[in-house]
Amino acid sequence: MNRKTFPTALLWVTLFAGVRGLAADSPIATDRPSVTDSSIVVPAGSLQAENGLTETTAAGERALDVPETVLRFGMASRTELRLTVPDYFGMIGAASGFGDLALGMKQQLGPVDGFDASVVLTLSLPTGARDFTSHGYDPSVQIPWSRSISKNWTIAGMLSAYFPTDGASRNTTGETTFLFDRQLTKQSDGFVEYVGDFPQRGGPRHLIHIGGSYRPTPHQQIDLHGGAGLSRAAVDHFIGIGYSVRFTVLRH
Repeated sequence: MNRKTFPTALLWVTLFAGVRGLAADSPIATDRPSVTDSSIVVPAGSLQAENGLTETTAAGERALDVPETVLRFGMASRTELRLTVPDYFGMIGAASGFGDLALGMKQQLGPVDGFDASVVLTLSLPTGARDFTSHGYDPSVQIPWSRSISKNWTIAGMLSAYFPTDGASRNTTGETTFLFDRQLTKQSDGFVEYVGDFPQRGGPRHLIHIGGSYRPTPHQQIDLHGGAGLSRAAVDHFIGIGYSVRFTVLRH
């Protein structure tokens, strides 16, 4: 199997392995389409596949990013394991190729006094194509949180630190997000989000991000989102779609 077919094959093998049954407990909660991750883990014994496609325009150049697949497996009631499948970056009129694979885990800390929070630890491995790999082992830590403020409104955010390899050194980058989510119907919601990236080298990247999701069943989700840069170093704009599904693979 070559590098171009590996991510797609891995996704389909995983989905068919989960066909033993859709999870029968709580509704699906995903880490997409917002940049802010969900503050809770997937249920124990469940496998969740989150996928998407995004078109981005920056400095007049367009790029496609697919399949944006994150596989999340519930190891225990508050712990999940994570696999980020390499994305394929299609640069319109330029080089294209796969990015790096990443492994991680998520530990839920809440709820505490009405707040939910988790810690996400990830390590990116240099498996990608020459033009799209960092050529290093890059760790990151994220702390997503959320709190309901009324029946239909939730506030959320995330504090993150990334340590990407940039040439011969790391370009340590802090990130902060803040989000308002509105439950529109029992099956749908919408959000507006601020995202700020603050790299050690290079200018800050500020984004405004809006989107929404629809759940045709309690364990499937379709999403649509888009955003625009608010600073010179940020992308011009982006738009994306996604589909997520959760299966029960182990009965407890």
